[in-house]
Amino acid sequence: MKGDVVVIEEEHRRAAASIAHAVIGEIEERGRRTTIAVAGESGSGKSETGAAIAKVLAEYDFDSVVLGQDDYFVLPPKSNDAKRRANDAWIGPHVEVRLDLLDDHLAAAQCGDDQIVKPLIDYDADSVEQQVLDLDGIHVVIAEGTYTTLLRHVDHRVFIARSRLDTLEHRQKRNRGNEVGDPFIEEILELEHKIIAGHRNLADFVITRDYDVIAR
Repeated sequence: MKGDVVVIEEEHRRAAASIAHAVIGEIEERGRRTTIAVAGESGSGKSETGAAIAKVLAEYDFDSVVLGQDDYFVLPPKSNDAKRRANDAWIGPHVEVRLDLLDDHLAAAQCGDDQIVKPLIDYDADSVEQQVLDLDGIHVVIAEGTYTTLLRHVDHRVFIARSRLDTLEHRQKRNRGNEVGDPFIEEILELEHKIIAGHRNLADFVITRDYDVIAR
């Protein structure tokens, strides 16, 4: 998403290294592109962990791209927030997010397509553009986002087990649209927590609140 700033810190690098080292052998043997999903609550470090995994894999000559779920929302952020406030049913993976399209793009990557045309959200302009993404020479596609554990065309699933309370400091630093402290946003985050609480059971790797990695 345009306007997003990703700052990779030591804990992200440490978790990413553990995960990357665990899957490198399978990447080498798979014979096609590998797909990885990184899921978790808002502010849990999904974008940072996804980017960190890509950096570690690059050290082993495996080039990656990261697809952010934020680009696959039906509406751009400010419009989506207004829709949520007007309609309390407008929340969840199969309502406000084009998970089917993201899944199609992962399937295309696995099948060897060298190009996809994906949405690209401009946060400041509150608009959705199109982006042509070149996959030629790409070995791994990483999808990061709250609901990406639900995607079907995924070889490895990572879940970051950090709640909205654990992520408060990170959300304060990011503070998109002054969201921290907004009672409505806090209600949304609590609802998201309930929606994805069981998703950790679908993951191959769970990152704890202290960024330790548990392989399942």
